[in-house]
Amino acid sequence: MKRFNSIQNIGDIVVDFPKAAELFKELKIDFCCGGNRPLAIALKEQKLDEEKVMAKLNELYEVQQVNHNNSDRDWNEATIGELVKHIVDTHHAYLWSELPKMSEYVTKILRVHGENHPELLKVHKLFHMVKMELEEHLVKEETNQYPAIYRYLETKDKVDLIKAVKIIAELEAEHTAAGDILKELRLVTNDYLVPDDACRSYDLTYLKLVEMESDIFQHIHLENNILFPKLEALTNK
Repeated sequence: MKRFNSIQNIGDIVVDFPKAAELFKELKIDFCCGGNRPLAIALKEQKLDEEKVMAKLNELYEVQQVNHNNSDRDWNEATIGELVKHIVDTHHAYLWSELPKMSEYVTKILRVHGENHPELLKVHKLFHMVKMELEEHLVKEETNQYPAIYRYLETKDKVDLIKAVKIIAELEAEHTAAGDILKELRLVTNDYLVPDDACRSYDLTYLKLVEMESDIFQHIHLENNILFPKLEALTNK
């Protein structure tokens, strides 16, 4: 699947596909101040193999599309094991990978634009609040609930099922807390409206925050509305 080509402007590629920013950063390609020029020029300047870079860029895009298609699956029809594996491989993996990177972006735009846009101080604070809560939440699921689920699926020991179900109320409360912070982020940013004097990094940061919000809400939906009810139903059998 070839989605991008080297004659496209670097900044336009990043706006269309925010994950491209990580590849460009790795290759030392300026997508911020130097974003208004074709990618081919930057590749030539950096003496990079255009064919290999474009193949990698389009491969990253294809992987994202595959993950997106998986998110459209009817997970009500999946087994509990399939559902947990999808949540870990897709949503947990996304957050573990992206949260540290997004911290850098949020901090960068605060340092560069904070004087003229004081709301970025609040954005910085709220993002790092939700980052801390999510990281603690992921660890709790991966070291407590999910292992208990897998043990139950293997042994059918109700002790493990009860352990997995017992923590549901606590996890749901944490979902609500994270959701409330995301709602406040939307309010503070005026629905992620980028100001006229914003640079590419500013634009990219808001795009990534929107992407994070969408992923988290899908993650919460899968757990609150599908996984947790499935587990609770098993306790009544």
